[in-house]
Amino acid sequence: MSESNHHKVIIIGSGPAGLTAALYAGRANLAPIVFEGAQPGGQLTITTEVENYPGFPSGLMGPEMMELFRKQAQRFGAQCFFKVVEEVDLSKRPFKVVADGEIHFGDSIIVATGASAKLLGLPSETDYMGYGVSACATCDGFFFKNQHVAVVGGGDTAMEEATYLTKHAARVTVIHRRNELRASKIMQERARKNPKIDFIWDSAVEEVIGVSENGHRKLTSLRVKNLKTHQTSELKFDGLFLAIGHQPNTKIFEGQLEMDKVGYIKTKPGSTATNVSGVFAAGDVADPTYRQAVTAAGTGCMAAIDAERFLAHHDGHD
Repeated sequence: MSESNHHKVIIIGSGPAGLTAALYAGRANLAPIVFEGAQPGGQLTITTEVENYPGFPSGLMGPEMMELFRKQAQRFGAQCFFKVVEEVDLSKRPFKVVADGEIHFGDSIIVATGASAKLLGLPSETDYMGYGVSACATCDGFFFKNQHVAVVGGGDTAMEEATYLTKHAARVTVIHRRNELRASKIMQERARKNPKIDFIWDSAVEEVIGVSENGHRKLTSLRVKNLKTHQTSELKFDGLFLAIGHQPNTKIFEGQLEMDKVGYIKTKPGSTATNVSGVFAAGDVADPTYRQAVTAAGTGCMAAIDAERFLAHHDGHD
């Protein structure tokens, strides 16, 4: 174990939680390193405008915000690497972390790997991903100007995506498995009042249908099944947006960190501590409830303080 690959704090993930943890750990002279993962900056990098983060009354773009977070953390000595962590061994300290084939050791670890959008699980959905199918309205809505798109889902995310898409699309149809929405009242009202939004109830998308032109795939319609009558119909659409929730990115921690049945990491009440002493979790990876940039940043701060206190009570060898 050389000095160069042994660290006091290793942070896995680089959204608001990971980079806030890096900022606080940096200011505590812990020289943290951050493995940014497959989506540097986290989910905010696929968000256009962030309007609800305190201190930015005019709002700002998601990627721009994450770049500010990163610069601030680096100013206090955090090092950020655009590497993906493939494996962790939390059975003994220092903990072992393998990122892009390189082995690193950490006296403490902050897990801030976030969550990813869930997909329907259809082979045709994967075939047309990027060719009419998307899991991010704010990233791809622009490409559907004056077209007819479908949104699958019934929660706040689905209503938010549908409402956003009306800025670009001529018509937005929400397809939902039930006959009522799960979304909060304000989001439901906003969507129902929007003249560009209509609803197909008790229904599920069974297949994405499209054509290939000059080697390019293009979505042209969806096969939709009514779950009550079991009737299927082919409906013409230009795009499909998936808004059916999120899956925490916790696969590499399975069998090592305690999780709930969905895969969110469990933390001790009033703390970011996990069931493994010296490992802390922050942000959406441990938060199925709020999932906001500001709450993620808050728990990132807590995790760094928890890690600092843990390190103050433990030397490098337990």
